[in-house]
Amino acid sequence: MTSLNSLKISIKTFSIISIILVILGLGGFYFFNAQKAQISNRFQEKYDPVPITTPIPEEVCEEYKTVDFAFYDEKPINFEPNNKFGLYVYAERQDFFEITSQIVNSNGGEWGYVLIPYNVKDRDYSKWKRVFDDLNRLKLIPVVQLWDVSLDKYKSETIGAAKFLDRFDWPIKYRYISVYNEPNDKNFWYGKVDPEGYAEILNFTIDTFKDRSKDFIMMNGAFNVSAATNSTSLESFEYKRRMNKKVPGIFNKLDAWASHSYPQPHFSGEVLKTGRWSIRAYEDELEFLKRELGVNKDLPVFITETGWAHAEGYKYDKSFLPSVKVAENFKIAYENVWLLDNRVRAVMPFTIKYNPPFDHFSWLKDDYKTLYPQGEVVKNMPKLNGEPPILIKGSYQVADCD
Repeated sequence: MTSLNSLKISIKTFSIISIILVILGLGGFYFFNAQKAQISNRFQEKYDPVPITTPIPEEVCEEYKTVDFAFYDEKPINFEPNNKFGLYVYAERQDFFEITSQIVNSNGGEWGYVLIPYNVKDRDYSKWKRVFDDLNRLKLIPVVQLWDVSLDKYKSETIGAAKFLDRFDWPIKYRYISVYNEPNDKNFWYGKVDPEGYAEILNFTIDTFKDRSKDFIMMNGAFNVSAATNSTSLESFEYKRRMNKKVPGIFNKLDAWASHSYPQPHFSGEVLKTGRWSIRAYEDELEFLKRELGVNKDLPVFITETGWAHAEGYKYDKSFLPSVKVAENFKIAYENVWLLDNRVRAVMPFTIKYNPPFDHFSWLKDDYKTLYPQGEVVKNMPKLNGEPPILIKGSYQVADCD
């Protein structure tokens, strides 16, 4: 009995102690949180004097500036699809570019080509700014052919020309440069045949333009490939041998090959003829470069001159083909040769318009509006919508507040 009473007293004592401990624990908890709240309030009052219920006003920028941008799409040099149609034109007449676009970019086509001669002494910015604006607007790809260099000043003139041409917005990433014209004919090279001198100038020109921009695509000045060795010219393969001897490996420095593949003889040869006197003369040139001169790459071909002379002109010349036959030949040439050959990137016949005696090569008649038959035939041929790496320009606005 005594033991049972002692047990009841112990349980009662334990219960009282437990209740006291709970009360003390709750009191400590509330005391701790009260102290914590006071510390937090004091910290906020010291370091954050703005009440958290007061919104912070946001600064609104109302001044903006326009940022222009320009870049080229990235595509390989042998981009596809490629519109091979082109024509030889001149920078001095804006209407030539409009008419050419109607011929080479017609019937489904865009981004055809133009060959444009450029005097390396020319610094007429307004003229060439207009030319490049037209090229961009009309979707024409230029091949710029250098001419009229002074042999005793070729270094300074070349440096100046490269700097000048680098100022403009070229319509596509690749800037095609042909370094002069038929130098193996003394009528086009200062009254003399000088393969050694031309090799040095070509070498310097390639290096100079490449130093300005790696996007310059350098090609030779096309040779008179049908010319024989005589008092006025040097056979073009021998000319190349002497060039390569003077500057070993000069032809491996080229990015592309310029060719004057004319239908000979007398600019009246058969359209499907082969060999150096034909519209396929570039085939013999490429083979020679690899076989004898050690060119170790496949050079894309730009036919910077070609075409048949027509009898019609200021004076009718019956030694040439009638214009309707010339038109027929062009259609056959495109459909059976040039468009089928993947090596050929562009065909730019000579010429949109020229004065006598070269008016027999003109695509425009004397009214500067009417096309000779070959112009109409080529205009009506189906073409590809070329997709070169074009220039992309635009602008955007950004905030201009401090």
